Amino acid sequence: MIETFLQPLPHGITLSCRAAGERGRPVLLFLHGFPEAAFVWDTLLEHFSRPENGGYRCVAPNLRGFERSSAPKDISAYRPKYLVQDIAALIAIEAAGQGGQLAALVAHDWGGAVAWNLANQHPHLARRLVIINSPHPGTFLRELKSSAAQQANSAYMNFLIRPDAEILLTQDDYRRLWEFLGNTKTGASTPTWLTNEVKDQYRAAWSGGLTGGCNLYRASPLRPPREGDPAAAAIDLPLAMLTVSLPTLVIWALDDIALPPALIDGLDAYVDQLTLKTVPGASHWVVHEQPALIAELIQAYLLQK
Repeated sequence: MIETFLQPLPHGITLSCRAAGERGRPVLLFLHGFPEAAFVWDTLLEHFSRPENGGYRCVAPNLRGFERSSAPKDISAYRPKYLVQDIAALIAIEAAGQGGQLAALVAHDWGGAVAWNLANQHPHLARRLVIINSPHPGTFLRELKSSAAQQANSAYMNFLIRPDAEILLTQDDYRRLWEFLGNTKTGASTPTWLTNEVKDQYRAAWSGGLTGGCNLYRASPLRPPREGDPAAAAIDLPLAMLTVSLPTLVIWALDDIALPPALIDGLDAYVDQLTLKTVPGASHWVVHEQPALIAELIQAYLLQK
């Protein structure tokens, strides 16, 4: 059973959260992406909270700016360091009975961007990291700088930083967002997982506004360069900001149009203890498409010594 609650954090931000499982149990924390919200993890929250699957305390916060979480107006408040601050504070609360350490941090898309940074800066906060189709900043920066294909695949980012992006996204009952969610190699305009019930969940999450989600892109220079805006081309990140010492499982759906498999090439240069699992025939929305497989892959990884 999913519970929902608002969790105030010591630095003045409140995160709306979804959770399953008893407090005091080892904690799995799940971070969503854009244009998603915490509800996308419900199947996994319920799965891993069951005693036969580990009996974890499973928590999925809405990132700042999403659903009912705090939505600061200043774009700079959406820089990665502040998102990391939110999640570190939530971990301190949820994992207080576990020495302040998660059993694992699981993340997809923009949630993965937060998770990669947290794993680099605060590796003591989790025993394991699980990333699902979220590029490591090192390989993403490399591809944004050197690959015309990746620049084209990521061109939508420059739409999302437009000052009117959130207004355009709400038009015609969120037409552009439905197209975004249906953007797969199969060409299906409406994927089978995108049922009327799921659409209603998305509408409810988006009804609070889309500015916070767009601000994630506005606050980040990791996007394709364009005339008058060097973006990623002007960035160099030191290796110390990119290395991850945590045991890490990366699950990569191979038919991701925006984030192709080139982004996992060379990943082992940044991640000391890397386990890589690829999923053929699955798109960026693999958590929706194949939740049972994602649960199986994560479960097997958690059981490894």
